[in-house]
Amino acid sequence: MKMLVDFLPILVFFVVYHLTKDLVLATAVLIPATLLQVLYTWWRHRRVEKMHLVTLALVVVLGGATVMLQDGEFIKWKPTVVNWLFAVAFLLSPLWGRGDGAGKTLVQRMMEKSVSLPAQVWSRLNLAWVGFFVALGALNVFVFTYYSEETWVNFKLFGMLGLTFLFVIAQGLYMARHAAHGDDHPPTKGNQ
Repeated sequence: MKMLVDFLPILVFFVVYHLTKDLVLATAVLIPATLLQVLYTWWRHRRVEKMHLVTLALVVVLGGATVMLQDGEFIKWKPTVVNWLFAVAFLLSPLWGRGDGAGKTLVQRMMEKSVSLPAQVWSRLNLAWVGFFVALGALNVFVFTYYSEETWVNFKLFGMLGLTFLFVIAQGLYMARHAAHGDDHPPTKGNQ
């Protein structure tokens, strides 16, 4: 259910765009859909993730500029800005935190209750996410610059989601390799 709520605004944007071929109208619908997503999350859980608040702020600012100026270029930047903000958050995450969270990467804070990994592996995973977010943001710019608006809308939903899914699988395989052995190196024949 949470995944559906998380993706509902982009699905609404996608459907409205494909029904109308009007990026400004799709953006005008995206703004209240994102606001409703945040309000529903608050009503249901009495808290809202920072990611949802950042996304809402960017949708309101860049989406509002898109609607007010009747120019779809503004909303096309939203995925890039979100991904680059995530990259900065992951990169700087070891610098903040209280108690048990001090010095830990964002990936480690999110997953250490489920997986035990050496600090070096957590750092590599975190840096991989930084690189992924930077690359995904740059790829968004490339797609909206060199391809049609419709291609960008499709990429925004299917391309970004698909690339994220593949990256998560790759990260899972990397984690499994290191978690299974409890150290940073796979076993060799001499120490199996």
